[in-house]
Amino acid sequence: MIEKRCLILAALLTAIAAPALADEQNAVPVVLDVAAVNDAALAAPVRAGDKGAAVLRAQILLDRARFSPGEIDGAYGSNLRQAIAGFQASRGLGVTGEMDAPTWAALDQDRAPALVEVTLGPGDVAGPFLPVPDDTAAKAGMDALGYASPLEALGEKFHASPALLQQLNPGKDFSHAGESLVVPNVQSATPLPVVAKVVVDKSDATVSLVDEAGKVVAQYPASTGSRHDPLPIGDWKIEGVAKNPVFHYNPKLFWDADAGDSKAILPAGPNNPVGVVWIDLSKPHYGIHGTPEPSKVGKTESHGCIRLTNWSAREVAQAVKPGMTATLKN
Repeated sequence: MIEKRCLILAALLTAIAAPALADEQNAVPVVLDVAAVNDAALAAPVRAGDKGAAVLRAQILLDRARFSPGEIDGAYGSNLRQAIAGFQASRGLGVTGEMDAPTWAALDQDRAPALVEVTLGPGDVAGPFLPVPDDTAAKAGMDALGYASPLEALGEKFHASPALLQQLNPGKDFSHAGESLVVPNVQSATPLPVVAKVVVDKSDATVSLVDEAGKVVAQYPASTGSRHDPLPIGDWKIEGVAKNPVFHYNPKLFWDADAGDSKAILPAGPNNPVGVVWIDLSKPHYGIHGTPEPSKVGKTESHGCIRLTNWSAREVAQAVKPGMTATLKN
């Protein structure tokens, strides 16, 4: 049973917006050419304010290198900056947070195409797909908090914003089995190395997986608390992992809960307040988990816990073990 005071966005609670970067607005690029994105010779600088093929290629290759830019959208924002910086540090490159020639050379050792064509299968469109209500009691009355549409499900499958998928596939029917789509190729060709420790860094809003030698082997953007529910700094232990958890909502544990709220049990699913994974920490009421709103990871504050995209939370959950240390730092 999960009864945690962290979280969350969406309709369950009012999101606490962190200051947004100007370059993170209007995130979908105007023009995207598949051949340009897949061009291994593409080495254009990528920096704040940039959009388009070079940005999209960098996001996809970084995702495959396990330095996640969060939701892939073809626009340079804070999550991409941190992903580039983390990758650069892991490869002994100059840490700038911008794509330069040495960083492109290191990323381009991965020769697989950045964009690929896939055909939707019956499982991609089977559903059920139901709107997710705003009201907590209405959520509690549902059998599951699943995806609201095939497009939302495909966005999570390919780590991409639904708007980007639409941009790449104008006029395509995302609900039709047999439809061919162009999507980010986010399948890594190599397994994740053995992990010894998890580090949550408030200063750059990231969660890192660290090996026995102290090397960062994966990094993910995260939301890491707020002034009302600050990140509990220190070393904690991972107690266990719950997949597809239900969520026990207790308004007494949330500083901004409505006066009329009652306790409720919200069913499992990707639109559950803690997403598809809960990684329990030895600090009571705190954990690392997924979210129903991947576009807001690293862009908003949380109610104390560490919030990742659902796909990042799954990967972290597969890498950790009970008893492993999770260091939470400023």
